Amino acid sequence: MSQRTYSIEDTLHNANSDAIWRPDVTVACIVPRGEQFLLVEEHVRGELVINQPAGHLEPGESLPQAAIRETLEETAWTVRLTGLVGIYQWTNPDNHGHFLRFTFAAEPVRHDPGRPLDEGIVRALWMTREEIAAASTRLRSPMVLRGVDDFVAGKRQPLDGLVAMPASK
Repeated sequence: MSQRTYSIEDTLHNANSDAIWRPDVTVACIVPRGEQFLLVEEHVRGELVINQPAGHLEPGESLPQAAIRETLEETAWTVRLTGLVGIYQWTNPDNHGHFLRFTFAAEPVRHDPGRPLDEGIVRALWMTREEIAAASTRLRSPMVLRGVDDFVAGKRQPLDGLVAMPASK
């Protein structure tokens, strides 16, 4: 991953801008089972792509709560989070969307095969790391394979490093 350097001019330009730039905050779960990982096949802008169970942080929820909710909604799997794999910043070159993704490690707890999946989700599926890499042209973003590779490499941070502070009056 290349790193961009920022000048003081970049900083001042952003500080003086009328609009405040905000990336989309998303969450994802890497859920292993043996040598396979839980993924979803979903329709996005007319394409059928592969992604981890993932989605946007919603108002009033913590990052861990969002990751558990999105995984259940997209795969019908209840999971238990075991760590934070990484925080990934990515700009989509096609539409210039900016994403800040918190990717969690999780273990599968229970599957509800009768639960309907979110709109746009075709199915949940289990794939090996090699199958994911072979499907690289179908991955929703490069964050999918990077997260799996970081998970396989043992990258984990404890969950207590994420602190949700409720609004106070």
